[in-house]
Amino acid sequence: DPLVDVIDELGDLTGISDFYLAFLLAPMVTNGSELIASYRFAQKKTKNSITNSLQQLYGAAIMNNTMTLGVFLLLIAVQGLYWDYSAESIAIVFVQVVLFGLCFTKVMTVASGFAVLMLYPICLVGVYILESGLGMS
Repeated sequence: DPLVDVIDELGDLTGISDFYLAFLLAPMVTNGSELIASYRFAQKKTKNSITNSLQQLYGAAIMNNTMTLGVFLLLIAVQGLYWDYSAESIAIVFVQVVLFGLCFTKVMTVASGFAVLMLYPICLVGVYILESGLGMS
């Protein structure tokens, strides 16, 4: 996959872990059309357009995370692969649970949008703490 090759090479050049680079870059690259569509909805600056924009982003995040984690866990179970991703999996499940809870609000506000936005750095910091501080792999 060319995207994986680029992220791997970028990691080698910068000395930054491939996980952190993929965590930052892959969603923007693979979901660019959804980001642009959501941005265009949000530009209308009405209650309905902002709500539609945030709901579209929630749906994309939940679908991508659920599908990726599900396929990953299925491959591990079926193939009997070595499990070395506890910290990352805990972080993804945490984000999924928080997003699930936020999805039940009828009107999205700036505060809920900010809360979702903050999940991104919180997740990265959580993985770092789990790996470095608690010694999880």
